Amino acid sequence: MSKIVRALSADGSVLCAAVDSTDIVNEIFRIHKTSPVASAALGRLATAGVIMGSLMKNERDLLTLRVDGGGPAGVLTVTADERGNVRCCAGNYNVDLPLNAKGKLDVAGYVGSSGLLGVIRDTGLKEPYSAQIPLASGEIAEDITNYYATSEQIPTVCALGVLVDRDWSIKAAGGYLIQLLPPVSDETIDFIENNVKAMPSVTEMLESGLTAEQIALRGLEGLGGNVLDEWEVFYKCDCSRERTEELLVSLGKEELQKLAETNEAIEVCCHFCDKKYHFEPNEIKYK
Repeated sequence: MSKIVRALSADGSVLCAAVDSTDIVNEIFRIHKTSPVASAALGRLATAGVIMGSLMKNERDLLTLRVDGGGPAGVLTVTADERGNVRCCAGNYNVDLPLNAKGKLDVAGYVGSSGLLGVIRDTGLKEPYSAQIPLASGEIAEDITNYYATSEQIPTVCALGVLVDRDWSIKAAGGYLIQLLPPVSDETIDFIENNVKAMPSVTEMLESGLTAEQIALRGLEGLGGNVLDEWEVFYKCDCSRERTEELLVSLGKEELQKLAETNEAIEVCCHFCDKKYHFEPNEIKYK
């Protein structure tokens, strides 16, 4: 069960959202059959999507994170709803890379570090909010932190982690995001800096048995943190046969007629959940 917890300091100046996303990242592994480094990268981005999605305000708001770093991963895409439910895809799930200089999975090598992070928020207005910034490192957490500092001018700390087991399943995954909400006193800033320095990695905390709630409150230690709310989050794809039919219609009658004339059924596969939809020639012909 993946769960997100949001907590606020007593004076309302600091928000900490934490998530245990282990089940979600295991679902990514199950669906996409990801290599360890792909699990780590997609798991981090999906975890960021859970947290950022949960910070949206309105029902039916949609968030898209798109990372194109120029690495062998291709483009990584995560979408999240306002409850933090996510789905994701990548260009290449089966990359195998040596460990990096720190002996860790080489996420930056898989993602690349010379491209862009794109953030799109669709809030139902005429034009969605969209921003693109250069990647800070390709390690994902640093890139999310840099996005908030650069595009939204919100002082933010983001930590993400995925621990892959020997059988390539996910042993632990999660993350937290701390945001300062002005006005913030210098004393509060000092507390946050000290808390972040003292906190082990996300996967170490999860492996030691800490819950998302305990991690969120640990980020606010000394500031009278209180839990605002918590709920379960899921890997959730909203594809359907009806939506797939709409996609086919968008090809235009001429293209559909050509497909129908081959007299062969076509298969449309969802990039996010790998579900396959089959259409017979007579179904295509009359779209």
